[in-house]
Amino acid sequence: MLHKGSRIYIAGHRGMVGSAVKRKLEREGYNRLISRTSSELDLRNQQAVRSFFREEQPEIVVDAAARVGGIMANNEYPWQFLYENLEIQNNIIAAAHEQDVDKLIFLGSSCIYPKHADQPMSEEALLTGPLEPTNQWYAIAKITGVKMVDALRRQYDHDYVSLMPTNLYGPNDNFDLKTSHVLPAMIRKFHDAKEKGHAPVPLWGTGAPMREFLHVDDVADAVFFTLNRSMEHDLYNVGTGKDIRIKDLALLIQDIVGHKGDINWDTTKPDGTPRKLMDVSRLEEAGWEYSIELEEGIRMTYEWFKEHQDEIKELKVEG
Repeated sequence: MLHKGSRIYIAGHRGMVGSAVKRKLEREGYNRLISRTSSELDLRNQQAVRSFFREEQPEIVVDAAARVGGIMANNEYPWQFLYENLEIQNNIIAAAHEQDVDKLIFLGSSCIYPKHADQPMSEEALLTGPLEPTNQWYAIAKITGVKMVDALRRQYDHDYVSLMPTNLYGPNDNFDLKTSHVLPAMIRKFHDAKEKGHAPVPLWGTGAPMREFLHVDDVADAVFFTLNRSMEHDLYNVGTGKDIRIKDLALLIQDIVGHKGDINWDTTKPDGTPRKLMDVSRLEEAGWEYSIELEEGIRMTYEWFKEHQDEIKELKVEG
């Protein structure tokens, strides 16, 4: 299991999840953390990744590296979201196996589950129906990662685990309006509109879908929890087990930001999956539960956004 001297490689340490995991481990006193920027190590390059693992000899790996984005980005860049995510995770997981890494955590997304899965979605819902078309490319890549972890556990008895968080938000989120997910996009839109004299805010869809949100510090805590235990299963959902209508989320964020203008819903745009609520009972039974409530988390995230406006992450997808 994890100890203070463990050599821990965090893939994607500059991203929202990876940076939260890094903060959590540093707070807990772990000081042998290994990381590389994308310019230092191209995770899409198999030989480079293998060489890196041979040289650094990590004992623990947290794979939080991925090409991510919202509905628009998934629709416009299907090849990048499928192929690049397959490259990244395949290289990391295979190198971890080849170097006999003690423990690996593979992080995915709730979008791996079918569009019309029974709610709340349990881990057993995987591969029981069609995916949401707008993000199927990313989902298929992540499903492959989950099955790689499962295969290595079955065939080689590796202590590898997949964690599937619900919709995440928090520090270091992507606030680029062309590629961001719904919650950070709303924060950015309402803030910008407030700065422009409380201009109307355009939002996609009807506002009817239900979504569950988890602060990224909670998923980092779930990673830490999992690293310190031998887990019974290969796959665990990570979430709050509670959801909210997108329209109500918009009103909550509007109130927190202090925007006084109108909200204009563009019903010609897609809603996405009608509901995505996670069944989190498996991880709760193992002993982990979330701690940051949605309103508190949004307030914290908005404060972070205001403090980092000049350096907020914007996702660039090359064709």
